[in-house]
Amino acid sequence: MTARALTASRTRRRPRVWMVLALLATVILGLFLLTLSCGRGCLTPAQVVLALTGAEGAEGAFVVGDLRLPRAVLGLVAGLSFGLGGVAFQTMLRNPLASPDIIGISASAGAAAVFAIVILSLDGWLVSLVAVTAGLGVAVLIWGLSARGGAAGARLILIGIGISAMLDSVTAYLLLEAPAWDRTEALRWLTGSLNGAQLTQALPVAGSLLLFGGLLAFTARDLEVLRLGDDTAEALGVRAGVTRLRVTVAAVGLVAIATAATGPIAFVAFLSGPIAARLLPGAKGLLMGAGLVGALLVLAGDFLGQFLLPARLPVGVVTGAVGAPFLLYLIIRANKNGGNL
Repeated sequence: MTARALTASRTRRRPRVWMVLALLATVILGLFLLTLSCGRGCLTPAQVVLALTGAEGAEGAFVVGDLRLPRAVLGLVAGLSFGLGGVAFQTMLRNPLASPDIIGISASAGAAAVFAIVILSLDGWLVSLVAVTAGLGVAVLIWGLSARGGAAGARLILIGIGISAMLDSVTAYLLLEAPAWDRTEALRWLTGSLNGAQLTQALPVAGSLLLFGGLLAFTARDLEVLRLGDDTAEALGVRAGVTRLRVTVAAVGLVAIATAATGPIAFVAFLSGPIAARLLPGAKGLLMGAGLVGALLVLAGDFLGQFLLPARLPVGVVTGAVGAPFLLYLIIRANKNGGNL
């Protein structure tokens, strides 16, 4: 394909990319407003606006401002974080199974957060700090153990699965040793839930989204070049080692802090990248698309679990039920085409 033909092809794809991203953003906005409007009693959009602006005597001001808004905001920023972190790992390692859910990053953040809550009696940003530190440590450990077989191969995934199983055992032990109240709270958290969300929980997640999401955006072009392999990337002037370090730090930070706030919402980081890749053929817009898909999955899963099922279920239960069959599909597909997104 000539340079002119390649440029023309990219130009034709660009409107589709922006159209898909705009459609995803519109659906997310609609779900966000539905979360604010619906509950035990439904409010009109006008009532929601009045409640958010603090108009005197506004109906539902407490319900919207103190109960529904924190839940919607936390779901939005956590979904964006899970989506961005997941697709960053999958792109860097060139394998759709290399998700934080699968290779132990989410498990390490979860175990560390449970340790901080149950044993150290920490809360707030301190829990996030412990979770991020543990996530980075486990990421380095997995990377080091898998280096001989190539970080993009099945070796890394198998090692990650093994470490994830060990960390799940640590979490189970901590729960057995925890007092009854802490055990109940930790079990609720481990399912992945937005129940009882507060804006103070969303602030660290939003801050990490700005910091680490910005780092991913800054590294996006080099990250896409890594899909061609380290040798090709180096030949094109991309420092593969530095790029991998930046992406790892950013992805772990996003996933670990979001996990500390909401618990490990199952399969959101895993599903977002492959879904975005099908909506956006080609590399353009994949990071942004995966982030939006992650937000859509969390908000939709939470709304479904709260209002459209016979019993109220945490969002992690809903996404887990959807994600497990998709995992089997991706394993079969990866065996056929070499593991591409």
